[in-house]
Amino acid sequence: MTRPAAAPSRGAPPPVPETGLFSLADLPVETVTRLAERTVELHHDRAAHARPLAGAAVGVLFARPSTRTRTAFTVAAVRLGASPVAYGPGELQPTTGESVEDTGRSLGSMLDGLVARPDGTLDDLRRLSRHGHLPVVNAMTPEEHPSQGVCDLATLRLTLGSLDGLRLLYVGEGNATATALALALSGISGCEATFACPPGYGLPAALLATAGKRAARTGATLTLRDSARSLPTGVDVVYTTRRQTSGGGRPDAAWRDRFRPFHVDEEFLTRRPGALFLHDLPAHRGEEVSGAVLDGPRSVAWTQASMKLDGAMAVLEWALGEEDPHGQASGTPASPDTPAVSEASEA
Repeated sequence: MTRPAAAPSRGAPPPVPETGLFSLADLPVETVTRLAERTVELHHDRAAHARPLAGAAVGVLFARPSTRTRTAFTVAAVRLGASPVAYGPGELQPTTGESVEDTGRSLGSMLDGLVARPDGTLDDLRRLSRHGHLPVVNAMTPEEHPSQGVCDLATLRLTLGSLDGLRLLYVGEGNATATALALALSGISGCEATFACPPGYGLPAALLATAGKRAARTGATLTLRDSARSLPTGVDVVYTTRRQTSGGGRPDAAWRDRFRPFHVDEEFLTRRPGALFLHDLPAHRGEEVSGAVLDGPRSVAWTQASMKLDGAMAVLEWALGEEDPHGQASGTPASPDTPAVSEASEA
């Protein structure tokens, strides 16, 4: 899979609609579901493909720290037949003042796709795609970590089977992982998801509006709590994340005190018998989770980490491949859900 060279032209090429994976909110529920199902298929057999990216050059840009996501997308590109081109922090010219648009035009004239965790925003990735005529995969921005959402949904399907009526309790920060998780869960029929976050660290209001509208169509419910007291105990899954994502600083010097009540330890899990434990990693043992829980018999965090590769393969296959394995047009976001007013409440 290689894109044809652009015809000679004068002046800057005009922008085109972006393509790739930017936010799960851009995709129909059916597409998110198919990506998760394809992730499970590839987890069972990582050779279950026809090297759809053979001959392609895929940029892998990580301006912020990453262990699992960077490795997953690099290996995924290789296994699908592509040659990855790695860029680290400070290695591209935007750090010296070049515009995102000019960078996109240059990368798009040489690459067949780009996976990026920028030192910027989701809008930067959309502009890269539009001006570079290039499929772009969001490998996490401050707004969302969509490939993590695909991986999480696939991990749940692998371990639980049918997810209809899933009951999930998320405790911690309303960060990029939580945003993707909320969007993924809002597409599950009858799902009951509770997000317990300290005051000031909850999910963004715009995300709640979008996820709330999607949930209204599937019968899912998303509940926000700003206290660790009286959280539901009859749940199938407990999920938490590290409090400081990708090494970002904290302007709130007392943030550890605010998050301490949301710590997941053996006592917390004992009150939820039968619940599995998920964590997107990296973990700070003793901070958001105890080592006994992370490594314990109810933790599927290490399977979840392994499935990052399978999810990356599914995403690249869909976003950059010429044909989607399920017959869907590849890498073209649908119109996002129109945000609707959705009041966060405690149920």
